[in-house]
Amino acid sequence: MSHQNIGEFDAVSIDGKKVKLSRYQGQVMLIVNTASACGFTPQFGGLEKLWKAYQDKGLVVLGFPSNEFGGQDPGSNEEIASFCQMNYGVSFPMMAKIQVNGSGAHPLYQWLTAEAPGLLGTKAIKWNFTKFLIGRDGQVIKRYAPQDAPEKLAADIEAALAA
Repeated sequence: MSHQNIGEFDAVSIDGKKVKLSRYQGQVMLIVNTASACGFTPQFGGLEKLWKAYQDKGLVVLGFPSNEFGGQDPGSNEEIASFCQMNYGVSFPMMAKIQVNGSGAHPLYQWLTAEAPGLLGTKAIKWNFTKFLIGRDGQVIKRYAPQDAPEKLAADIEAALAA
């Protein structure tokens, strides 16, 4: 079955509860594959700032930990949750650890990478903190590289919220 909309996917929260992404239907979503021990890990702070600035206007930030890149998130979901909270004050929803590439990739990531390929049309996620902006209609607006700082996304988020 080919998915048309982000609301058709389910995930598991970092504390083990099933999350239907349809609950965020009508909101703008920023989906990020995260890691606790990456050079880009300080982006948690920037992502939290975006969440705080725009959540009342309809933005939801969703973090999906992955240990696929340099083994930079080896901990359990509990350890990851605690790290994010203690070091960066993360209060946006964090999901359970997933795979983002290959045959074992979470269906959401299979869809995201097909909808918004990276540089030169590559589908694979290259590294931690690749970001996807999803519009209120549930469609992918844009894919951002790991090195794109969260604060640089503010104008695109504002445009998506206003749409």
